[in-house]
Amino acid sequence: MKVAVIGGGPAGMMAAITAAESGAEVTLFEKNEKLGKKLYISGKGRCNITNDCSIQDFFANVATNPRFLFSAVNKFSPQDAMDFCRSRGLAIKTERGNRVFPCSDKSSDVIRLFSDELKKSGVFVRLNCDILGVVFRENAFLLTTITDIVSFDRVIIATGGLSYRATGSTGDGYSIAKIFGHGVVALKPALCRILCGGASDLEGLSLRNVEVSLKDSNGVKLHSEFGEMLFTDDGVSGPAVLTLSSRVNKLPKENYTVSIDLKPALSAEKLDERILRDFSERMNKDFINSLDALLPERLIKTAAIQSGIPFNKKVNQITAEERLKLVFTLKNLRFPYVGLDDIEHGIVTSGGVDIKEINPSTMESKLQMGLYFAGEVLDVDAYTGGFNIQIALSTGYVAGKSAAQ
Repeated sequence: MKVAVIGGGPAGMMAAITAAESGAEVTLFEKNEKLGKKLYISGKGRCNITNDCSIQDFFANVATNPRFLFSAVNKFSPQDAMDFCRSRGLAIKTERGNRVFPCSDKSSDVIRLFSDELKKSGVFVRLNCDILGVVFRENAFLLTTITDIVSFDRVIIATGGLSYRATGSTGDGYSIAKIFGHGVVALKPALCRILCGGASDLEGLSLRNVEVSLKDSNGVKLHSEFGEMLFTDDGVSGPAVLTLSSRVNKLPKENYTVSIDLKPALSAEKLDERILRDFSERMNKDFINSLDALLPERLIKTAAIQSGIPFNKKVNQITAEERLKLVFTLKNLRFPYVGLDDIEHGIVTSGGVDIKEINPSTMESKLQMGLYFAGEVLDVDAYTGGFNIQIALSTGYVAGKSAAQ
């Protein structure tokens, strides 16, 4: 059985290794000059391989089409991914949030592991080799490169999404899918910055233990996340925001507000009591100079403006009504929502090859026998924490195993 794998990311490499170990003659085509180019920058260069969690927790962290992944993740679980690394000599560690990294903190060590396994299993790797076309003719797939036309019995598409195009994610797999009649669900950024107005003065400010929400024009909370966040030049980012972006990227375009609860651990009543205590110690100060115990210095001006209390009003003159406005502001610091960052800057792509047209047990196309899909090219994505790489490994494993049979 001759199997072609198009794409040298985690899904493609796992598919190629698994197919070869299952007895197939495998060729891996990668358009870049080296394998795992996007994997190299993942986890800020440390490569968050997977998440050491239960199967149930894993699916709770899948944003799009978790049910489709039940079979694949059960066949190659996070535990299997960790065993795969350990059994091949890669020391790994588990950090906060059950995130799994190589002990060396070097993504290059993960890529080296896969490269070594490709060699051991006899996979023929063709680098700098872009696939210009794929057709099925006379019971064989013909792949056209710039130098030749090669025939295969099975083809696995593992070309990634449309994020970080400099790493080779340029949407090639979607074009191939369409050739064979597949639908492609609208592509959107996931795990990306949220753009909003009025935040430029706060660029570089990071906040911990806050709740970030997206609210509609009636103030109804649509989605929220707790954790760390960071202000950028034109919006917000950080772990909580990245996850929130993957929750809101399918909402219709409307007038939304990014709302930040700066004190989520305190009820409005408890926060008012806290403010009263602070004010009692600063009775003769101007309002603008009374918030240093409550807020980071760079956030004071923004909060004061949104509260509507005059900067130079003495604390002992602030009314109960004004104090309640301050409480509301600290629980609802507001910025007008502009949208999500460009898909180019998303960590992963949401959308992709329609999973209704893919057999979840084999990753084989329901429209073209012998054609398989794995990884980010599919309409599946998850939150941060190693879940997306695990999806790539699980679907790659199943696709490779199935294609070799």
